[in-house]
Amino acid sequence: MSSALSDSSTALRRARIWPWLLVALFVVTADQFTKRLVRQDLPLDSSLPITSFFNLVYIHNPGAAFSFLAAQPGWQRWFFTALSLAAAAFILWLLHRNRGKMLFSLALAFILGGALGNVIDRVFWGKVTDFLDFYITLHGQQWHWPAFNLADSAIFIGAVLLILDELRRSRTR
Repeated sequence: MSSALSDSSTALRRARIWPWLLVALFVVTADQFTKRLVRQDLPLDSSLPITSFFNLVYIHNPGAAFSFLAAQPGWQRWFFTALSLAAAAFILWLLHRNRGKMLFSLALAFILGGALGNVIDRVFWGKVTDFLDFYITLHGQQWHWPAFNLADSAIFIGAVLLILDELRRSRTR
């Protein structure tokens, strides 16, 4: 009898991680879908103005955020792939250990989906496709944010949610 209870308890604990994995899968799917649209509909290094502060662009980034290490001869592709996969494994462990923490788990799911979305690009294309390009002009000076993609956005959203979760938990201590 205790074996049956133990098995169902283990299954229930595993089941609690599935919603977060589905969130991550949604992020990966949306990221890859949008990147595919950009790759098939825009010429490389092109820019399509959408508003006075936003362009759709198609650029490749062989580096990390803000093109960090982009000028390196190619080793960074596998370095960032390995780093992202290690982060994904750590996130899966954290999700398993923190199943009852909703905001924390949601944050991790967004980060996991974003990391895996960019890993797919690095493995199959050797670089990440970026396409969201925001800028603002103030007093004749243009301020430009480096182009990014949905995976990057998910990682950022996850980081913000982690901060909010920590602030919320620190208030209840």
